[in-house]
Amino acid sequence: MSFSIRKRFAAFGRLLRTAPDAEGVGAVRTLLLSVLVGLFAGGGAILLTSMLQVTTWLFLGKIAGVAMEGAAHEPEPFNLPAILGPVRPWLLLFLPAAGALLSGWFVNRFAPEAAGHGTDAAIESYHFRGGRVRPIAVPVKAIATSIVIGSGGSAGCEGPITQIGAGFGSMIANALGLSVASRRKLMAAGMGAGVGALFHAPLAGAIFAAELLYRDLDLEYEVLVPSIIASVTSYSLYSSVFGFSPLFETPQAIFHHPERLILYIALAFVLALGARFYTWCFYSMHERFSRSAIPVWLRPAVGGLVTGLIGVFFVQALGSGYGTLQEALTFDYTYTVTRHPEWFWVLLGVFFLKTLTTAFSVGSGGSGGIFGPALVIGGSLGGCVGMLFATLLPGWFLPVGSFVLVGMVAFFGCAAKTPISTIIMIGEMTGNYNLLVPSMFVCIIAYLLSRKVSLYRSQLPNRFEAPVHRGSLISGTLGAFTVRDILNVQPKDREFLSVESTTPLSTLIDRLTASTQEVFPVIARDGSLTAIAARSDLSAALSADPVFRQTMLLDDLTLREHPVVFESEPLRSVLAKMDMDDAEAIVVASSTQPRKPIGIVTHNDIAQAYQQEMSANR
Repeated sequence: MSFSIRKRFAAFGRLLRTAPDAEGVGAVRTLLLSVLVGLFAGGGAILLTSMLQVTTWLFLGKIAGVAMEGAAHEPEPFNLPAILGPVRPWLLLFLPAAGALLSGWFVNRFAPEAAGHGTDAAIESYHFRGGRVRPIAVPVKAIATSIVIGSGGSAGCEGPITQIGAGFGSMIANALGLSVASRRKLMAAGMGAGVGALFHAPLAGAIFAAELLYRDLDLEYEVLVPSIIASVTSYSLYSSVFGFSPLFETPQAIFHHPERLILYIALAFVLALGARFYTWCFYSMHERFSRSAIPVWLRPAVGGLVTGLIGVFFVQALGSGYGTLQEALTFDYTYTVTRHPEWFWVLLGVFFLKTLTTAFSVGSGGSGGIFGPALVIGGSLGGCVGMLFATLLPGWFLPVGSFVLVGMVAFFGCAAKTPISTIIMIGEMTGNYNLLVPSMFVCIIAYLLSRKVSLYRSQLPNRFEAPVHRGSLISGTLGAFTVRDILNVQPKDREFLSVESTTPLSTLIDRLTASTQEVFPVIARDGSLTAIAARSDLSAALSADPVFRQTMLLDDLTLREHPVVFESEPLRSVLAKMDMDDAEAIVVASSTQPRKPIGIVTHNDIAQAYQQEMSANR
């Protein structure tokens, strides 16, 4: 390949990486990469589902003799033999502990960030780690989760698939050398794609990724487009393997009695209290384990032992619990406390005991999600309330299953602070939109009653508090400011070091050690700008052998390409370039030829200008 062709390919590669997302080449890039993320996330969901079926069949089925019921259309990738023979309940005491012990050791050995439910880790990565997820976390999370749930641990798949999808998005962005902003978007798209596939909810999955990041009713609008494309792709791949039917089967009860909204208001109050109890119980247990002297890898086994002890006496508290939920969704007005007292106590037991087993299984550091258990717990609590109302008001002919479905929606929606996506998600998971009115009503009331309580502690209040948006907020306030305005107010004696390309590494390292400067213009003998050396680019040189430092020149290093700005450039453009480069500082170059470095602008410079402008306008 000739030099000119290689140069053109390199130029096209740079354009593909740096073009604005919504324009021309950038729009094509967004489409192609979102589809790619969706394919990987869908494949990850297929693999996780397959592993879960095998481990559940092996541990709970073959070893303990327990055939766990699931949702009506729960995928079964393999035609495994039916579970026959006697149940060995005493093994349930040890199975969750054994699975958690194996999972805890595996996670602690290879990827400690895969412990717990995983969603918080993904949210934290978006806000504070530039969308970075270690590749090793993806397989570790999948294996650990399948072992925990398969051995009877009370956990779900939302957290794991969120972290797995986020990992795929981050890996694709890293492999292509994309900007930090693009990596965040692809990472969030992976989160939404995984949820959209696994729960048969492509629209809700896409919105979930944008809504999950904040406690207030706020959305990360920038991730919606890639999330929708990725979610549709992953759902299509996953469903082409396992079918397009909704996960749960429900009677098509229609809401046509407005007076029943009075009962739903009472349900909202009960669900808000229940969500507070679930959150308090989970984090109380999490903090107790975090403060304990038990080794980190052993903590999930202790939680698993308590889970098994509860499961010996109440098996519905183990595993996903979808079987109990599926049955409760079909209850009609005849399911009163007097006619079916056994079901009332089962649902009440699920609420209390599954809350405990989830707290011990996942709060101890076991790998698994808290979305699935929350659906089961919320649906069970809604069913209890529905059975009480059906008993007290026999002439109203209340379908108890409707209260179960609304309970699923409102309980998780208010606990996770994701009411909009959860309302849509339950509709997609059940294929039942007839109860959309009471679902919306109860979910929003319960959300308002539990504003300060959230299952996800890494959520930020809103976009105004997000580090990723501080630059755009500042640039909106400083719309008329330019780089020249910043340079004019900088102290005259401010440090500004340039280095020649022929500088020995030992001399450069001495300057780095004595300076706080983040970026160093590399100049030729005539003072013209040839390259930029960022402190992060020189980390390998800093740890190199002293002999190597003496013999090597700066010219011998391969420096990453960094953007520059000019005096007339608006601060909005400067902040965008710094964000794309994940940089704290940027070099200012002259607009004349040959270009020469004339200064450096940092985030602190812009923040000070922002504070001065805000003070002047008060």
